Order: sequence, then structure tokens, then C-alpha cells
Amino acid sequence: MNALAATNRNFRQAARILGLDSKIERSLLIPFREIKVECTIPRDDGTLASYVGFRVQHDNARGPMKGGIRYHPEVDPDEVNALAQLMTWKTAVADIPYGGAKGGIGCTPKDLSKSELERLTRVFTQKIHDLIGVNTDVPAPDMGTNAQTMAWILDEYSKFHGYSPAVVTGKPVDLGGSLGREAATGRGVVYAMEALLAEHGKSIRDLTFAVQGFGNVGSWAARLIHEKGGKVVAVSDITGAVKNRDGIDILALLGHKEATGQLTDFNGADAMDADELLTHECDVLIPCALGGVLNRENAGDVQAKFIIEAANHPTDPEADEILSKKGVIILPDIYANAGGVTVSYFEWVQNIQGFMWEEEKVNDELRRYMTKAFHNIKGLCMSHDCNLRMGAFTLGVNRVARATLLRGWEA
Repeated sequence: MNALAATNRNFRQAARILGLDSKIERSLLIPFREIKVECTIPRDDGTLASYVGFRVQHDNARGPMKGGIRYHPEVDPDEVNALAQLMTWKTAVADIPYGGAKGGIGCTPKDLSKSELERLTRVFTQKIHDLIGVNTDVPAPDMGTNAQTMAWILDEYSKFHGYSPAVVTGKPVDLGGSLGREAATGRGVVYAMEALLAEHGKSIRDLTFAVQGFGNVGSWAARLIHEKGGKVVAVSDITGAVKNRDGIDILALLGHKEATGQLTDFNGADAMDADELLTHECDVLIPCALGGVLNRENAGDVQAKFIIEAANHPTDPEADEILSKKGVIILPDIYANAGGVTVSYFEWVQNIQGFMWEEEKVNDELRRYMTKAFHNIKGLCMSHDCNLRMGAFTLGVNRVARATLLRGWEA
């Protein structure tokens, strides 16, 4: 099941639990606006190349729309639509005053030079600049993009609208980015996990962890788990996978990857098949890579007792059912990886106020938001007798529906 179908299925189940009117249910599913643009740029060799860019603005009932921009060859309208919708529910779960959006360009970043990426980003911004804005739609980095990409968008947007640092988040700190933003999604994953484990009388230092994906989110989550005394026994990324039943020295692994560009040939762990990581023996599995990695083929072999969804849509609905029957507890993506958008909100607030927070304040506020959201989800799980995924979806959908009705929506 693709991401859009799975997201729609979860939404409709939450709508049934809430007893939403069918008309408002349809209204909440339909995106506010879908944008598709052609971006033609000169390559470094003088030839012209064209790429298709997308931006889906899903909902603005609770505030400006918010969501990342990804550069990836598999970017397509369905994926962008699903992720925009997920952002609507995610921002509502975290209780930050945003709606959802998502964007992307179908390209392979590693095949483009830095100057080509800059030209592509600037052309894309020229095509959508009048549809984004500080109080309209605020982009952020995602797969294949970074702080530099946001700096180019900010600069190009400012040519049309004047200097507007709050138009994007995830910027370099020197251009108004927030301290703590780089680690925010991984740190939020850890704060969410601590809230869940506390509910079960457990702590990080007592458990073993397997982390799939060692990019920004996975590496920060692994580093923080390691610092808190947890034992990371397996790690994988696109370059390979390593394991050590006694625990991997994450700082040493980070140094090895920075020096060599890969996880393999690391002295402090043994090589393993990357496909086996999801079913590796551990207490907590943290998928931090692409969607759909847990499916009906491998779900029955998962040995973890807890799954923390640091990636978007890592668990197919069929796998969800299999894992639930096995008693595996899943912390859903629309809550577990909300740390990034929460600190993006903090960055936006700082830009609007013209006042920069200390990193300690950013992290303290992030912990407060993540912990509060978990207890709100648990409350709905108890009142509606549902699992954490449906508790989170019900919380998010209910908040957006209430805002829509309060603003005078009419059937």
C-alpha cells in the first residue's frame, strides 16, 4: 500500500472513531492547493535540463502551512500529497499553530553540482514565491536538501518580498536558523521514546536498540541513546550494516563514517546484511529511512518489543496488524518524528520576534512539547480504546476538524 492510501486509511479510521460528518471528512482530505511547475536550468556543460517540482498545501485551518522540500528521483504527486496530509495531523498532534504542506523536485542531487543545485533551487523558488510566505506556507529541509538549500530559497524569495528570514526554517544559524535544529528530529525521537518507556516502567539505559538509517535523524538518535547509556547493537544505512551484541561505540562509528563515507570496515563491530537489521534481536527498533520498510513479508520476524517510527510511514498497514497481534508497541510517525517541525516552529517564532533562544531553552521546550503530546495521545487511547497510532491520528484530526468548524466552515 502506498503512502497516500495508507494515510487516507488511517485518517478515515480516526474520522469514524470521532464520528465526523461525512462532508467535513471529505473536506479535510482534499488539499487546499496543489502546485506543479517545470524548472529548466542550464547545466554546467551548457546543456539545458528540465525538472518537475511540486508543492502540495494541504490545510491552513490552524495556521500557516508547513513542510519540507525533498530532492529525490522518486518524488511524485501521490507521495507529496501523503506527506503534506501527514504534516497537517503531525503539527496538530504536537499542538503547534501550523497546517501541513510538502514539496519536492524529481531529481538526483548527487548527479548535480552545487552550482546546478543552486540554480534549480532558485528557479523553483521563482515559480512558487507568490504561493509561500511567512504567514502562508513555510518550507524546510527534507531528504536531499539542507540548510544551504534553505539559504538559497530565503535569498531568492527576499528578492521579491524583501528580507524575510521566517519564510523558511532549517536555515544556517548565521541567517536566523535556530540552535538545536540540526539535532531536533533525532532528539525529539528520543524524548518521545522516553515518554513511552516511562509508561512501561523502562528506561533507555536498560535496553538494546537497532537503528535503520544513519543519516541526520538516525545518527542523532543513536548518539543520544548512547549518551544516555542505551546499548545500540545494530546500525545500517545505504552503505551497509554493522552489529555488536555488546553495544556499538556510536561516537567512534560517526568518526569512521565521516572519514570513510561508509559504515562498513568499522573495527568496533561486525558486518551484517542490511536487510536483516529490521529483524535483528533488540528491545527497540528505530526505522529512520524510507517508508514501507516494514511489510507483511518481514513483520512476522521482527523481534523488537517497541518500534519508534522516526521515518515517515515506515510501517505498512498490513505489517501494523501483524505487529499488533504479536504485542509489539509502535510509536507512530506523526508523533515520534515531530521534533523537527516543533523546533522549526521555535525557529519561526524566534525570527518573528527577532530574538534568538539559547540551545538549552530550545531543547527544554522540545522535551515539554513532546512529553505533553504523548500524554494527550495516551488520554485519547484510553477514552477511545485504540492503539497509539489511532490515538495520535484521532488527536490530530480532531484538532484540525475543530479549528475548521470554528472558522466558519459550511457544508
